[in-house]
Amino acid sequence: MLLGIRLKANPTLKQKLILSQWMGCARHIWNAKCDEERYHTTFARKYYPIGTYAPIDQKTSHFKNKELTPFLFDCPSQIIRNVAVNWYQTFQKFIRKQGGKPKRKIKSDKGSIHLTRELFEFKAVNGVTRLFVGTKTNNIGYLSFKSHRSFKKPNSIYIKKERGQYFVSFCYEDGKKDNHFPSNAEHLDYLKGATRDYLNDHVIGIDRGVAIPAQAGDQSFDFTREQKNSKTKAEKYIKRLQRRLARQTRKSKRRAKTKRRIANHYAKCANIRKDFCHKTSHSLVTSPAKIFIFEDLATSKMTKAPRTKQAANGKFLANKAAQKAGLNKAILDKGWHQLETFTKYKAYRAGKAVFKLPAQYTSQECANCGHIHPDNRRSQALFECGHCGHIDNADRNASLVIKIRAINKILDTGTVLSDRDVLLSPDTGRGAEGKPDTRILLSAPGNEPSKKKRTVVTKVAA
Repeated sequence: MLLGIRLKANPTLKQKLILSQWMGCARHIWNAKCDEERYHTTFARKYYPIGTYAPIDQKTSHFKNKELTPFLFDCPSQIIRNVAVNWYQTFQKFIRKQGGKPKRKIKSDKGSIHLTRELFEFKAVNGVTRLFVGTKTNNIGYLSFKSHRSFKKPNSIYIKKERGQYFVSFCYEDGKKDNHFPSNAEHLDYLKGATRDYLNDHVIGIDRGVAIPAQAGDQSFDFTREQKNSKTKAEKYIKRLQRRLARQTRKSKRRAKTKRRIANHYAKCANIRKDFCHKTSHSLVTSPAKIFIFEDLATSKMTKAPRTKQAANGKFLANKAAQKAGLNKAILDKGWHQLETFTKYKAYRAGKAVFKLPAQYTSQECANCGHIHPDNRRSQALFECGHCGHIDNADRNASLVIKIRAINKILDTGTVLSDRDVLLSPDTGRGAEGKPDTRILLSAPGNEPSKKKRTVVTKVAA
């Protein structure tokens, strides 16, 4: 099974210069292949017969010229070849509709090079693992890096630069086979024969929110006070630096320095968020629970900007874009998708299952009687059922609702698993959106807690 690792590298000034030159050559080849494809496609569309397409290859020899591009001769040819191969594979994925079309890369403080086995070697010297980068005739020597855990030798590595820092990242085989771990479909087939008591003991519903990032049953997960203070300070400093950036001259050294500082503070917030997701997912997977249920949240759709509203006279009406922008920022700051991704791969290695459920009305349904109504959610933290009077924390109640729905779907022999690991009812079909298990209908007479609303509806009907 493949495992990924990222190590902090500490190159010398000379090594930084050479690595930056190699990254510039790699970017030049990538952009040249993009321009070449664009030219050939335009030429074929204008002058070739209909149905004829431009040739796509991974040749790079015609880009090397001692007069026009002498700098390419200072870069190992294997790096140039690897760039062309990666570009060709990316374009093939685009043709198969598995990804986007390769685009030009602008010159920035970011960069990366792909090194195959003939361009690097891990050597053990006096009990310390050292990394030799380059060929025998064109190399940077031994690159210092911090090995925070043990790993096996990979077939290829990436050396990346961002915010003035360098990293070595790669994947390696840990010796375990993928067929050793059951898939979610196999877990579902096995759990359909389980009892309800067993599922009540081992299923846990996870409700993700803005005030509390994750609520798993009785346990809530939130950022620590130190993390919140660090993020608040970083956000204030980012605003100050952005005001300074707007006044500085373009392409100046001070402007570049300010941009790097802004990137460092953004990275600090991202690292805090990543640390929280790692620790939370680790706590979930190491708990006695064996089945984890998430809501199927479309975060990208939830964080879209509101549509503009225009009156009949042509004036634009207020659409609360500022409030929506604040909500979008709060949602993206919690790392909902990252928490789900980390929990998935950790649970897979632990032999546990992760499923998802449609998220409709999970915050409005009562975990005690199943009554669904918007008025059940009295406030952000308080849930009070208007039918049975059940009172609970709103996030904890939603977590229990997710758990109850998941158990009902697992025990249903007709439940199917979609490609995105969503549990769907047999009447919805694969790829459709499932409906909530409503034991008491929303429109049932006598179940609305607000008499004022019932009176209004009666008047309109009359």
